[in-house]
Amino acid sequence: MSGTPAAVEIADRDIRAYETDGVVCLRGLFGRDWIDRMYAATDRVIATGKGQVREGTKPGEPGRFYANIFMATWDAAFREFALRSPAAEIAARLLRQKRVNFFYDQLFVKEPNTQAPTFWHQDLPYWPFRGGDIVSIWVALTDVSVETSGLEYAAGSHRWGKWYRAITPDQDPARMDMSAPVCPDFSDPRNRTGDVRILSWDMKAGDCICHHPLTVHGSGGNRSKTQRRLALSVRYMGADAIWDPRPQAVKLPGNPQFPAGKRPEDEAMFPTAWTAA
Repeated sequence: MSGTPAAVEIADRDIRAYETDGVVCLRGLFGRDWIDRMYAATDRVIATGKGQVREGTKPGEPGRFYANIFMATWDAAFREFALRSPAAEIAARLLRQKRVNFFYDQLFVKEPNTQAPTFWHQDLPYWPFRGGDIVSIWVALTDVSVETSGLEYAAGSHRWGKWYRAITPDQDPARMDMSAPVCPDFSDPRNRTGDVRILSWDMKAGDCICHHPLTVHGSGGNRSKTQRRLALSVRYMGADAIWDPRPQAVKLPGNPQFPAGKRPEDEAMFPTAWTAA
């Protein structure tokens, strides 16, 4: 795959913000056609019950926190989004890379009145990788605010030198390395002290947040009585993404085995999503 249908313009200040803060919000890069298509695809996938579904809402709680993963491996709409939407070029621009490969995609849906939070965490401890050249493009498929469970980030936390315990929405112990410390809950004002600076954005559908794999982030529940929160996160990797299988890391489809300490070059598993012209 070489390029996207239209070139993506990202200001130098946004690239610098990503590098400094570990996160940046980019506005309006996904057109209405992409948003409408992926909104409909999300509802279709939810209705099928297919995939690796995780439910973050406890029995008896109102609302629903639904998550799914690897949709691009079995659904044409999600695969086309991963390889043909502006997301891949956004990743390449922010990472200053001439080529990026698609890693995987993930859905996050919080229906109205969902109390379940997204626990504060980093992404990299979940993955069988090491390296900084991996970026998550979190695309808002609905308008988002802190009230509707918009994400919040600890600015610069990708440079803290910390490795926090991964926690899934359903708190699956098989995915948690108990030797790693628990990430502080920065929704608690008592933890927002010293040099901790919290970033968040009100977003329109079609905006995206892009974050480094070690940037600490989380969100509260969806307090709206009417507004859904739908988001699709697509991940891409550049040159320094090194295979690092660990017992608690997420298992990729087919459970592939690659040499540890090297970048996996496998177009079937990690297709090239964008290359510089």
